[in-house]
Amino acid sequence: MPNIKSAKKRVLVNKTKAAQNKAAKSALKTDIKKFEAAVVEGNRSEAEGAYKVAVKAVDKAVVKGLLHKNNAAHKKSAMTIKLNKLA
Repeated sequence: MPNIKSAKKRVLVNKTKAAQNKAAKSALKTDIKKFEAAVVEGNRSEAEGAYKVAVKAVDKAVVKGLLHKNNAAHKKSAMTIKLNKLA
């Protein structure tokens, strides 16, 4: 346990930021899962809407520093391939 005031503050700030990051990553996973569920159903129009939301969420995660840009590109590419396979 830290004794210095600034170190104590860092512990509190790090806890808060970790909780925010965890919530943001959870929301990102939810958006991607909604897209994948629509693809499994075979509903193209629903999948397209979910795709747009998921891609936007992935791009926001990159800007916030939650994902590396190459990881985001990989996720978006995989989603695009799945969307294009739907008839």
